[in-house]
Amino acid sequence: MSTTTISVTGNDAYDISIGRGILDQVSAALAPGVRKILVVHPPTLAARAAELRDRLLADTAEGPREVLLAEIPDAEQGKRIEVAAFCWQVMGQADFTRSDAVVGYGGGSVTDLAGFVAATWLRGVQLIQVPTTVLGLVDAAVGGKTGVNTAEGKNLVGAFWAPSTVVGDLDELASLSPNEATAGFAEVVKAGFIWAPEILDIVEADPARAVDPTTDEFRRAIELAIDMKAKVVSDDFREAGLREILNYGHTLGHAIEHAERYRWRHGAAISVGMLYAAELSRLAGRLPDAAAERHRTILESLGLPTSYRAGAWKQLLATMQRDKKSRGGMLRFILLDDIAKPTVLQAPDESLMFAAYQEVGS
Repeated sequence: MSTTTISVTGNDAYDISIGRGILDQVSAALAPGVRKILVVHPPTLAARAAELRDRLLADTAEGPREVLLAEIPDAEQGKRIEVAAFCWQVMGQADFTRSDAVVGYGGGSVTDLAGFVAATWLRGVQLIQVPTTVLGLVDAAVGGKTGVNTAEGKNLVGAFWAPSTVVGDLDELASLSPNEATAGFAEVVKAGFIWAPEILDIVEADPARAVDPTTDEFRRAIELAIDMKAKVVSDDFREAGLREILNYGHTLGHAIEHAERYRWRHGAAISVGMLYAAELSRLAGRLPDAAAERHRTILESLGLPTSYRAGAWKQLLATMQRDKKSRGGMLRFILLDDIAKPTVLQAPDESLMFAAYQEVGS
């Protein structure tokens, strides 16, 4: 099957390639002056990262490349400043210059960390993202937001740094477990709720095929979600306006992740967060009942969670108030006036927020 190219435009323009068996595009995307490459990867991809290193070791007209592997802890444990410092140490000892490159090879946490390392080393080196999970491909690797977590919350420290390209080889996703594919698909469904209803139609027609990385339905849904994010990011790279809609479900979702010490998968937490946002929209008199119920039906059809501990509200509220999406101490939620009609609600009444939580508390 052919390669699909989706472009992010603007001052930090780049292409996202989606296809099968396209890993050779990583080497082709390296700038002519690159001599040293740091491939950041999780332990689970150690063997495949070594294979990618071999692909990148080809001699160039100006001499051979040096490719170093930086294995970092899996999932959110890899998104710590100490891990970034480890990568900086590797680069410093190898004398990486501003004309060298970083490759993020892994899921969303890996691409977030790799992007942060690339943005901060010598104030910015070339970054190529090679996401190997659904979440990484449709969300973390696209958009140029990088970051690490702190004890106080998720992604509170970071930088905007656009990759030079994103290589989305769907063959890299084929080995994902059904649970991993489904959890990552929560971000795809989010794109359906806020922008591209065709995604919701695909899921409703056959949930199992929608989340199977080998199917045409999966590829179509993925491409729709990436196209949505590319358009939003092109319009608003630094989250000054339109890009805020991508936070749908994330205000409560990030608080749940923090409460669970990141043991919950991101997509699972965002699933609960989206249903909460839908119920908040409904109780605020914005979202029709049927549209709110459609959230619950679609998320449950995928096996994603739609509830969280009833007694956790005070803890979650305190975390949300510290969240980076809060402005001037006032909470901001992305809500819906209808499917694909996102809007902003600032400083909602606490009683309204609590009432909405009763619809997801268990």
